[in-house]
Amino acid sequence: MKYAFNTWAYSHFPCWVPSYSFEETVKRLAKIGYDGIEIGCAQPQAWPYYLDARKRQQMKQCLESNKLAVSSMLPAPGGGPGGNIASAEPEERKWTIQYWKDCLDLGKDIGDCKTLLCVCGWYIFGTKKREAWKWAQDGIAQVADYAAGKGVTLMLEPTATDSNLVESCEDAINMMEDIGKPNVKLMFDTTHALYRNEVPSDYVYLMDKNLKHVHMADYDRKAPGTAGCDFVAIMQALKDVGYDGYVTMENGFNARSAHPDSVARQSLENLKAIESNLK
Repeated sequence: MKYAFNTWAYSHFPCWVPSYSFEETVKRLAKIGYDGIEIGCAQPQAWPYYLDARKRQQMKQCLESNKLAVSSMLPAPGGGPGGNIASAEPEERKWTIQYWKDCLDLGKDIGDCKTLLCVCGWYIFGTKKREAWKWAQDGIAQVADYAAGKGVTLMLEPTATDSNLVESCEDAINMMEDIGKPNVKLMFDTTHALYRNEVPSDYVYLMDKNLKHVHMADYDRKAPGTAGCDFVAIMQALKDVGYDGYVTMENGFNARSAHPDSVARQSLENLKAIESNLK
């Protein structure tokens, strides 16, 4: 399997510190032994509007010299601009669609990345779920059409801990089917499955061949294998369905007290040890 680590733990999102530059983050993850890096599109590494052609070329060279692939790009939801693809405000939806496109282009520029992760949005008091669902469906479809021309696949993530629109495995499957685009597929994060008191390995079997990405974290966003979740079952399920995407850690960013290098190293060591004993 291929392993990647998400940059949230090294960035200003969602905790402000500790934070590291893009170059420092790449060097650390490469030294730990990762195959890829999942880039959260936020400061201080990858807010696309601060990165001109020269800076993007420097990022590309840094990745190449450290032999680290860009596994995926992840637009940052929330904050000042909102970034809500299901917003009741047309202006916010329009901005979000463009932001996702710009994140996609950044990934292509620095690492020929062909995957964009999609949080499908949320609805606020006074709006209805079916309205927000349609707004999200239409907005994601627009980004998917743009992405198709660049060979990029969008992966829908159910996010139960943070949102109220696409929360479950079934929600994600339904949204994918409603959009109906060949380059719109699925992913999931163990954190959100655990929040719903569901079995993460069930998500693997239900998503099956449409599963193109996965986020790994134990309870409280800790390193897999350190807080009680059964990662043997999850890893075995990935092998059973023939999963060939990245096993990506999205953890270690829940508090200032988290040490990203330690979490990254523990996560990789623990999952590789499990992988070596799969049947």
